Amino acid sequence: MKKPLEGIRVIELGAFVAGPFASRLLGEFGAEVIKVESLEGDQLRQWGLHAPGQDSYWSMVQTRNKRSISVNLRTIEGQDIVRELIADADVVLENFKPGTLAKWRLSHEEMKAINPKLVITSISGFGQTGPYRNLPGFGNIAESMGGIRYVTGFPDRPPVRVGLPIGDTIAALYAVIGTLFSLYYRDAKNGKTGQVVDVALYESVFSFLEGMVPEYVHMSKIRERTGNQHVSTAPSNVYPTKDGKWVAIGANSDSLFNRLIKVMGREDLAQDPLLQDNKGRVKEADRLDKEIGIWTQQFNLSEVMDQLNAGSIPAGPIYNIEDILADPHYQERDMFLTIPDERIGDIVMPGIVPKLSETPGEVKWAGPNCGANTEEILSDLGYTEEQIESWVEKGIIMTGDTVKPSL
Repeated sequence: MKKPLEGIRVIELGAFVAGPFASRLLGEFGAEVIKVESLEGDQLRQWGLHAPGQDSYWSMVQTRNKRSISVNLRTIEGQDIVRELIADADVVLENFKPGTLAKWRLSHEEMKAINPKLVITSISGFGQTGPYRNLPGFGNIAESMGGIRYVTGFPDRPPVRVGLPIGDTIAALYAVIGTLFSLYYRDAKNGKTGQVVDVALYESVFSFLEGMVPEYVHMSKIRERTGNQHVSTAPSNVYPTKDGKWVAIGANSDSLFNRLIKVMGREDLAQDPLLQDNKGRVKEADRLDKEIGIWTQQFNLSEVMDQLNAGSIPAGPIYNIEDILADPHYQERDMFLTIPDERIGDIVMPGIVPKLSETPGEVKWAGPNCGANTEEILSDLGYTEEQIESWVEKGIIMTGDTVKPSL
């Protein structure tokens, strides 16, 4: 079945999380993605658990559907190879610190001169302009300066990170959105030329801060940490169950609240004048959460869920990864894909998001070893076997035969 991005070639000049995650999403929907790696490979290959003698499972998911070419960009020959790849590309997706690519004859201006139709999507800590542009910035810094960590956690404890690289992931999604906007303008709107998509990690996080800007500017209100309790609506929290598990409940409208207290058998709360609207319930959130917690602790998680579902109240168990894999809804929605791999056998990885009815995404292969496709990519560019072997000997490139997996 045809994919929406078939015919689009993406050159990934990135490492770690944000850039590679963005190009992974483009690849899942048909784009040809060539990942340009250093001779040492993307360090993500070493992060997390891995099969014996292989790269990390994370990297095998992150680089799925991509081809890998291993090039020393500190050499003129290596730079020339990438410049040739760019000449026939639609998108360059990079997440280097601003100014880094210019050292390798790959500044935005130089890339646009090579290929005026090129969409250049750049992800960096602080963006391409401004006083912080040259500062290094990873996702944890962006989450801190973007405001999300300040409001994450409990009021009597230090700020905490979300358990996943949320800053990088949000930035990757904006990078995909910006890339698609630019391709649409270039191709469908006859814009003819490409443009630069400038994604800053800290701004990506900042964009998620709800109404905090006007709340502070117009009411001098600084939002603080409230743990699992919602700051604007109640009841909305997580509650313990008899079997030591947790359930999230969001009964945060008048009708939902009335349904919840009926399920709880606490119609007396419906007569409480302090609980007649959301504003009052927010003020009484601690008392409400205590009452709901007393009720949920009388039952096992499955019993609580049965009652809440019967009452049409938004609720869900707090899942760990074992729970997720056992869930029939995840399974029916094809959220676990089994991909054959000659290195480790079948590998199970997350499914495709979003679901498209006519042109769905696809995973064709697990992420390759660093440099696995160097020889075929260079052959496609017209280089001879002798030239390729010479570059291997000089340390300009590495091929699949010369690159060792990261342990």
